[in-house]
Amino acid sequence: AGGRDADFFAACWHILQWKLTGQAAITVDYISDGRNHEEVAASVGLFSKTLPIPYEFEGTRSFSTVLRELQITKQRAYEQQDYFVPSEDAGSPVSFVGETPAGPISAGDVKFSVLNQVSQSMRSKMQLRCLSKENSSTLSVAFDPQSFSRRTAEAIAAQFSALLKSASEKPSAPIAELEILGAAERQRVVVDFNQTAKQYAGPRCFHYFFEEQATQKPNQEALRFGETAFTYAELNARANQLAHLLRSLGVKQDTAVGLCLERSAEMVLGLLGILKAGGAYVPLIPDNPKERLAHQLSETQAPVLITEKKFFGSLPAFSGKILCLDQDQALIAEKPSSNPEHINAPEDTVYVIYTSGSTGVPKGVAVSHSNLANYTDFICDKLKARTEALNFATVSTLGADLGNTAIFPALASGGCLHVISYETAMAGNLFANYARRHPVDVLKITPSHLGTLLASPDGPGMLPRRYLVLGGEAASWDLVRKVQSTGACAVINHYGPTEATVGCCTFSITENAGSEWDSKTVPIGKPIANASIYILDSLLRPVPVGVPGELCIGGAGIAKGYLNQPQQTAERFVNNPFSQTGGSRLYRTGDLARFLPDGNVEFLGRIDQQVKIRGFRVEPAEIENVLKQHKAVQQAVVVPLEDKNEDKRLVAYVVAKKPAPSTDDLRSLLASKLPEYMVPSAIMQLESLPLTKNGKIDLAALPSPEHAAAKTGTSPRNATEQQLFEIWREVLRIDNFGVEDNFFDLGGHSLLATQVISRVRSAFHVQLPLRSLFDAPTIAGLAAEIVRAPQTAEDEELTKVLTELEGLSDEEAERLLASEIEGGGPQSETR
Repeated sequence: AGGRDADFFAACWHILQWKLTGQAAITVDYISDGRNHEEVAASVGLFSKTLPIPYEFEGTRSFSTVLRELQITKQRAYEQQDYFVPSEDAGSPVSFVGETPAGPISAGDVKFSVLNQVSQSMRSKMQLRCLSKENSSTLSVAFDPQSFSRRTAEAIAAQFSALLKSASEKPSAPIAELEILGAAERQRVVVDFNQTAKQYAGPRCFHYFFEEQATQKPNQEALRFGETAFTYAELNARANQLAHLLRSLGVKQDTAVGLCLERSAEMVLGLLGILKAGGAYVPLIPDNPKERLAHQLSETQAPVLITEKKFFGSLPAFSGKILCLDQDQALIAEKPSSNPEHINAPEDTVYVIYTSGSTGVPKGVAVSHSNLANYTDFICDKLKARTEALNFATVSTLGADLGNTAIFPALASGGCLHVISYETAMAGNLFANYARRHPVDVLKITPSHLGTLLASPDGPGMLPRRYLVLGGEAASWDLVRKVQSTGACAVINHYGPTEATVGCCTFSITENAGSEWDSKTVPIGKPIANASIYILDSLLRPVPVGVPGELCIGGAGIAKGYLNQPQQTAERFVNNPFSQTGGSRLYRTGDLARFLPDGNVEFLGRIDQQVKIRGFRVEPAEIENVLKQHKAVQQAVVVPLEDKNEDKRLVAYVVAKKPAPSTDDLRSLLASKLPEYMVPSAIMQLESLPLTKNGKIDLAALPSPEHAAAKTGTSPRNATEQQLFEIWREVLRIDNFGVEDNFFDLGGHSLLATQVISRVRSAFHVQLPLRSLFDAPTIAGLAAEIVRAPQTAEDEELTKVLTELEGLSDEEAERLLASEIEGGGPQSETR
């Protein structure tokens, strides 16, 4: 091609790589004929070479500026090409597939035609080729078929064509504004992938669904907690009494009511009572710091707080009315058990759930009844829950909406909701034992929680009979294959932020069996009914299939916004330019994702530093703000890292004035203001934070937290401590620690704690509760707990027999053992 045309085409090709990859630094190889000296200009032979042309992109630069700077860079490379030595590790040569030019080609006085064109000398996997003739140029894209499919290459060629048109029409425009999406592909990603409209009949408030089931199936089991169960009639009557009492206390539409209870039947009763009164429930986690609970009660202006006596010590000062479900039973029982008058409209708030805030202040997400009703209807349809009564299990706190996949569809469809206690939900053997006694059909759980349960010997026994729904964090193919190997149930991957009402995408692994997925993790799927998914660039424009962008959500699940935070609401909830409905909004998730060719979405990570810790969203900035509240802390940065168990963990780096605060002081400060899952597993104090050339914190240069966690301490002093040391080493995957080191300071957390306790129970044959490791988080302390712990039932019986055998003759011992066998003792299984 002519020089100016070639530069234009090359600049567009360079820009296309930037847009497709999302990487700022892009290097493109330019082919030089190598005939820059007079001695070889007319020689026969191959002198061509590739010259790497690097460029650092910024979206605000105009196309004409980028074109000019690339021309200068290319000219310098051509002038210095004699000194360029190709890299030996640039990759293996690849074969190319390209279109053969039609007709004869002129080269001076020689004319020739290309019959077959195959290149095996270049190391690049895709090339832009250009042939010029008179005033026209023919462009083609050649590609390595081992790296790209023809469909992908054709899509890139179409995107390049769109970019050529956009750049020629708007040379002065910032390159971020240049289009690479053609009309056909825009139709595909904006319209075709979002054909989800569905009309649901019936009421648009969940508690009306529940009341219908209570009328139709009064004697059906509705709720089970351990060995305690309630029928629909019983649960409805008790919820009605609570609702009438709340009404008398002034609760009405959009009135927030605090709900500070642990996982229990009372938690569900309180939730139903609040909704039936017309209010919105605000989950308050009893283990959270009082300051955090006080903020939530204050911001929601809750006039009433529902709790139990055992949580009084966890509550902050509260000027409103406290309803204690165990102490105020007589007061509640005085109220009528009939359904209260329906006063809610679909747009009223149903709940407010708090998530971590990037400004340092937690954000309350207000969700409407219509949001929740659409989600509940979809899940009931997806799981065919209204055709037969299913048993749903919830294993998560009400403070995150993960468990809402079980709670609301169960009670809206006539199924039974199993509320699994914390102790049972965290131990594979206990959960499996529960499932044997009370089979579960549907379970929603985070992948990390599931992985921990499956690691125990009895773990697979806790899997549901019908549907396993994964959510809260990315799911790995290895975990899915482990579940599939049991043949127990169908597996569904589910995605959705709180702001989109529990879930907005689903991917059924079972239904997609045999499909080809080019994804590192399990896809998050396609939008649910009445939801829409868009993958957008920084200017909120659609990107092509396969190109990373911000995942934005529209449709019926979009929440009302952040309570009393209009600026944050305006930033994240924006006008939906793709909707035909006036006032429709998009929620900008901040998640990085891409469309796969079949319309499924692959989750790629975060645009910012937000991270999921065991299903909870965490903004590192909120933790940094708390650290900076310490008078000695000058700088603080918190980063999410992946540890040796492939779990996400938080690490804090602090620069402090002398005398520097101790790690324990900083940890105490964090624990007084933040939930347990937001307290970093390691805190490292540095003289200064490493910086990049641009003056930003160089995250890659921060030292490894292993140096902070690894300690040389007291070695095991007896067989029990030695066995515990081996268990900790296997679970934590570290070697350098002592018997006095804290499990949680070494990188441990609640899920890893369950693995430790499970292995301890198996190794020492003791009945040790999960709480033991939290109360005694050192090897020395846990060893003492093991000595005091009761033995398992089988071991108690065996110990009794062995004690009775002491001092007996052989004949007496044989008679005793024979009587034990006849009586069905522990030896009877071996007859």
